[in-house]
Amino acid sequence: MPISQIALGSPAEFGQRDALKAALAEFISVLIFVFAGEGSGVAFSKGALTDTFTKLTDDGSTTPAGLVAAALAHGFGLFVAVSIGANISGGHVNPAVTFGAFLGGHITFIRGILYWIAQLLGSVVACGLLKFATGGLATPAFSLSSDVTVWNALVLEIVMTFGLVYTVYATAVDPKKGNIGILAPIAIGLIVGANILAGGAFDGASMNPAVSFGPAVIEWSWDDHWVYWAGPLIGSAIAAVVYEIFFISPNTHEQLPVTDF
Repeated sequence: MPISQIALGSPAEFGQRDALKAALAEFISVLIFVFAGEGSGVAFSKGALTDTFTKLTDDGSTTPAGLVAAALAHGFGLFVAVSIGANISGGHVNPAVTFGAFLGGHITFIRGILYWIAQLLGSVVACGLLKFATGGLATPAFSLSSDVTVWNALVLEIVMTFGLVYTVYATAVDPKKGNIGILAPIAIGLIVGANILAGGAFDGASMNPAVSFGPAVIEWSWDDHWVYWAGPLIGSAIAAVVYEIFFISPNTHEQLPVTDF
């Protein structure tokens, strides 16, 4: 059972060189990812474009053109962010992924806390830099469409994050992954892009508490923010437990070094 693999770790990890380097790698990866992803939303937001281009895109990030742009920016950005962090921190780039890795016994609780701090800070810094670089344009916080309830959004986030973390497990965590591990960053980027196309018009399709946290802090907008934590963490937990129980055999399970994930 996955629960038997959970490791709390030692408080000494907070000062270990490799743990701090891994946290720094997560900070940089999240900064790059959020700057690109959130930046695509700012670029397509009302008032951010010239009159000609605004008319071309129908003035908004929730239009088909804006949604496709967001999916591409997040998919490409995540592919790069995972790739550049893979050999240092494992390239989690998402507190939900870190949570799933913790439940499967692939990262200690202490190192997970370091990752969460770095990921959240990376998102806040990215949004702050984006706001400054665009002359004070808003970095839109995640919100629900008018006809979507918090429970609709919660289910969306659970299902989308399940797909994301299941993909992470299948392509990056599974000891039997073999050569498919080479494709992990692109597979992870593609599932996020696909989920944005599916759920972006309803609740923004976060799947990542850090991605939601940065804009919320910079714009100080916390409406329904809990959904963007609860949904991804629940979806991640289900994916991790399901994959560990059914697809990672107990006799092949091992405490993976963080650099292998």
